[in-house]
Amino acid sequence: LFRGALLSLALLAVRAQAQPVPAARAPVAASGVTATLAARIDAFIAQPRFASARWGIDVINLADGKTLYDHDANKLFVPASNAKLYTTALALHLLGPEARFSTTLYATDRPDGHGLLRGDLILRGGGDPALGTDTGAADGLDWADALAARLAAAGVVRVKGDLIADDTMFRGPPFGTGWGAEDLFADYAPAVGALTTGEGTINVTVRRQGARCCTIDVQPASASVRVDNLSVNATPDDPSSLLLYRPLGHDTLYVSGSLPQGVRARSYTLAAPDPARMAGQQLIDALARTGIGFSGRLHVLRWPQTDAALDDPHTVRIATLQSPPLAQLVRHMLEYSDNLYAQTLLLQAGLMWQHSGQGSCGWVLHWTEQWGLCAMRTLLGQIGINREAVHFSEGSGLSRQDMVSPRATTTLLAWIAQQPWVTTLSDALPHAGKNGTLTWRLKNLPDGDSVQAKTGTLAHMYTLSGYLDAGDGKRLAFALMLNNYQRPIEHNGDWAPPFPTHDLDSIVRLIAARADAPASTGTAGRTSTSASCRWTNSPAACCPPRTSSSMTALCSSVRRTGTSAR
Repeated sequence: LFRGALLSLALLAVRAQAQPVPAARAPVAASGVTATLAARIDAFIAQPRFASARWGIDVINLADGKTLYDHDANKLFVPASNAKLYTTALALHLLGPEARFSTTLYATDRPDGHGLLRGDLILRGGGDPALGTDTGAADGLDWADALAARLAAAGVVRVKGDLIADDTMFRGPPFGTGWGAEDLFADYAPAVGALTTGEGTINVTVRRQGARCCTIDVQPASASVRVDNLSVNATPDDPSSLLLYRPLGHDTLYVSGSLPQGVRARSYTLAAPDPARMAGQQLIDALARTGIGFSGRLHVLRWPQTDAALDDPHTVRIATLQSPPLAQLVRHMLEYSDNLYAQTLLLQAGLMWQHSGQGSCGWVLHWTEQWGLCAMRTLLGQIGINREAVHFSEGSGLSRQDMVSPRATTTLLAWIAQQPWVTTLSDALPHAGKNGTLTWRLKNLPDGDSVQAKTGTLAHMYTLSGYLDAGDGKRLAFALMLNNYQRPIEHNGDWAPPFPTHDLDSIVRLIAARADAPASTGTAGRTSTSASCRWTNSPAACCPPRTSSSMTALCSSVRRTGTSAR
């Protein structure tokens, strides 16, 4: 099976080299429509509140490769979760939409005639990020019950040996390079490994007990989290809030502070301290539910340890669980911007590349993540993206070390549009006003227009890149990146509108309003911002006379008041 996978990879590599590289970028289209679009976007990003920020924008027509608008398109920006576009393209290209990942139960011996297994059980993780989730093949804890049932069917009544939770398939630390220490406690940055269940997270519920504070419940219990309850009762003049903290590498959760007056309970989702151990404990619990006795201990193997028992000829495979196909994993990852899925898919691509013999990019590679980044560099070079235009340190976009140019991103989107799996990716992207991270954004676009795009957010970094399909059949690719932006703050400390997501959406609406507009006379190419179109002193001039529904939110108040669209 693995040799077959390597053969498939070799064929894919040959096919990638044979596929046409997108043509060199055409100059900005010479039309009044483009000039008007440029003037309006220039005016929007020139607002004084962006004076200390950086905008990078590139918009192209996929039919002819013409640039409709660009601003610092060749400069480097922190992409945040727009990095997932690159990881998705790499995974679909190398592994294919139908790729699946296995979780396997082994035994180091066979049961005797009385059903006694004297050897160990090995739960081998194969890098399935959906294990134990509603995205996976078996929901919740059903995966563990399924393996326990297969063990019982093999005649096992009691296990005298230990259970080894094998998390050694990926080499390297359990987090992406550049992930901040402040993130590793949060549910969006769980430990990444080959053996993860429930997306590597725990749910913590803090409840008031009568008039007193507080009881703390952690689920699943298999996470084996210790709780140090330091909570106190809040007084009417003490607006104390709860503080939850777990030191890295420890399984003790410290809960201090108090629930505010009048609040009965609060729930939190946090990163689990040891997902592989949690998976092993869930299997032990499933053995008990199935009626299989277990008197051994739970051990976890993780990099740089190895599992020599897998090479022992006496070791037998009991059962294997398959993940959903990669296409389904990608849909979840892009729709919910799941960092665990993204980093795991980079590692899966790296593992494939490492064993393919395709080369190490001239690097000394020790970690699976590094092999994945080498594969990424090779692919981007094949499709015409220079290495100076991109730099990745991991696969999710959570690292601020990641840097890409808007032009590299639209070049990637143009290449994706030529691939046989383009529908898999574009359908998986959040659709404006419909699902995922765009559910509440970009509603009421012009009739027939649709946007499929990947969002991205880190502190002071905001991005949006994807496709705009116009009602007249035009398909555009765009990359919008706003970096180093300090959002306006109210006197009470709350964020003040407009929000950065609204700013990105406003530019998409400007693009949509011009994408299917008839050509008009005017200066060809890019124009400088004219005094008649300035969002700060004459914003009404920036709105078309017959504004489409997509521009209503941006322009309606401007027409009523003539004030700045801030």
